[in-house]
Amino acid sequence: MSELQSPSAIVTGAGSGIGRAIAHRLASEGYLVIVADRDEAQAQETARQITQRGLAARVEVLDITDEAATQAIIDKAENLEVLVNNAGIFNVIAFDELKADDFRRMYEVNLVAMFTLCQQAARKMADGARIVNLASRAALGARHYAHYVSSKAAVAGFTRALALELAPRRIAVNAIAPGVIETEMLRARSDAGLDALRAQQPTGLLGKPEDIAHAAAFFASPLAGFITGQVLLVDGGRSVGGTAAF
Repeated sequence: MSELQSPSAIVTGAGSGIGRAIAHRLASEGYLVIVADRDEAQAQETARQITQRGLAARVEVLDITDEAATQAIIDKAENLEVLVNNAGIFNVIAFDELKADDFRRMYEVNLVAMFTLCQQAARKMADGARIVNLASRAALGARHYAHYVSSKAAVAGFTRALALELAPRRIAVNAIAPGVIETEMLRARSDAGLDALRAQQPTGLLGKPEDIAHAAAFFASPLAGFITGQVLLVDGGRSVGGTAAF
């Protein structure tokens, strides 16, 4: 199947971690995956891994806060069926040290850029398409990053509202709220720190990027056609066992 015939899926922040895993999984499902990331080298590596498997991918270097750049990528995407808003930022700042600019930047990247991409994509997508947003289990409450917690809670609310807006067109909009996932940032912690995180998990396990990719592939599939406006916690039961900061 040629690229023009293949359905396409845009995955932001696909250069590493969860985004890379989602890109691989959607490519396995037959999508031409548009690997969008600020880091060109990492994006190229994701695409290289996918194409080495005989699957389809191409790279777009993207700052998701640049509306002109996101529109250009949407315009180029043929047969756009799936948008996965994975890109975002995170940092730890205690409440009494937070500044208004910290909040503005967090919301600009984690929410406003997501809104812009969703609006641009929805105008291009055919009826029956799929949008998947990445929220976080941290939205339930956590210490030392109130700006991040509130931005991801806003993602959940935005997802529900957008699901209703796009329901007449049967464009399903859902979110995934990952718990503690073994990404490069997490693996930089000490062994003792990782053991402490595992001890907080009901299963005693940390999640893997592939766990989130499975959920994204489900929401993108025909199997999820009657599911919209949902926020799926993929956290090994952590949201049931408690919400203390990790």
